[in-house]
Amino acid sequence: MPLAALPPLAAALFSVLAIASLLLSFVMLGSRWLKQYLYAFAAESWMIAGISAAVAFFDHVPELYLIAGLTVAFRGLMLPWLIWRMIGRLTIDREFHEIVQPASGLVIGALFVVFALAVSYRIAGALSVKPGVAVLALTVMLAMMLIGFLLLAVRREAISQILGLLVLENGIFLGSQILVPGMPLLFELVVLFDLLVLIACFGVLVAYLQTHAGTTSARDLKRLVG
Repeated sequence: MPLAALPPLAAALFSVLAIASLLLSFVMLGSRWLKQYLYAFAAESWMIAGISAAVAFFDHVPELYLIAGLTVAFRGLMLPWLIWRMIGRLTIDREFHEIVQPASGLVIGALFVVFALAVSYRIAGALSVKPGVAVLALTVMLAMMLIGFLLLAVRREAISQILGLLVLENGIFLGSQILVPGMPLLFELVVLFDLLVLIACFGVLVAYLQTHAGTTSARDLKRLVG
């Protein structure tokens, strides 16, 4: 079903879930506590699973029910559990040396949303797409990607940077569910598998750094160069 032809209930549901996902990214930007990052990411993943289920129902794409279930299982449960175990092994549970303070990060994040909205309207105008769910989905996707990059740039702890990567990927995944609901199921499964590999690799890296460098902060890793 074209996005322009969505019933009002479906458009409202997609909009609420997409905006809630974006707001949870701001929760991560505005906090210093690693566990709060994790809770926000888990809730964001549940929102994206809800989008997948809603698209499956309204757009009649049955395979998206499987994607929704896998999103809940992997993004909403397994990945947070694995990251929770990493946090449990660390001697630090919050950010102490962030480059940008949380309040400033929220301001930058808001500017990113404005930029993403302007870009989305420009793209919609070039493609002759009416403002609506498509523009909102594209705005949220771009904004979450930029916020993910921001988390990677301004947070020092390895756990924060892992979650920054996951927020970036969540943005792409959210946009694909609304804008390209017919994406091949195999591709979606590959993405979920890659996330598990990513977390496993980061888990090994965090354990190695904690054991051999005595830190998981990028700020203190310059002495390992060379």
